[in-house]
Amino acid sequence: MATAYHNLSEYSLTSVPNAEQMKFGIVVSEWNDRITGKLLQGAVETLKKHGAKPENILIKAVPGSFELTYGANRMLENCELDAVIVLGCVIKGDTPHFDYVCMGVTQGIAQLNATGDIPVIYGLITTLTMEQAEDRSGGKLGNKGDECAVTAIKMIDLAWSLNK
Repeated sequence: MATAYHNLSEYSLTSVPNAEQMKFGIVVSEWNDRITGKLLQGAVETLKKHGAKPENILIKAVPGSFELTYGANRMLENCELDAVIVLGCVIKGDTPHFDYVCMGVTQGIAQLNATGDIPVIYGLITTLTMEQAEDRSGGKLGNKGDECAVTAIKMIDLAWSLNK
């Protein structure tokens, strides 16, 4: 697995543009909130570390990961944002529910990116165990929220550089 070879929180600080003028939306799943709360904390702290103003970070919660696409879409339609980050956690159980949720969210976010002008950053952790989720939400493999925040900043910078 790729994350085992790359810490999600390690990146070059100098490679990240200043986020002072950027506006972010974050949609976070309440399901598995022990994990998603840490993802949210990592994302917000990283955005602020790179200059984002607290008033330029809009956070909304949805009940579960499947609802992330709807939440992101509503943010895109109703808020003046430069990027939306979705944060969720799905842990495999004994039924195919895991596959349907993961596939639905992945396709939904891909569709928003393919048809929209504002980047939607995929922050859905999909693991086999709670331990793997903990490792990716501030544990030994870093925090996916950090990675998503850096990705959002870089994608906004890319979009702005192409709109000149």
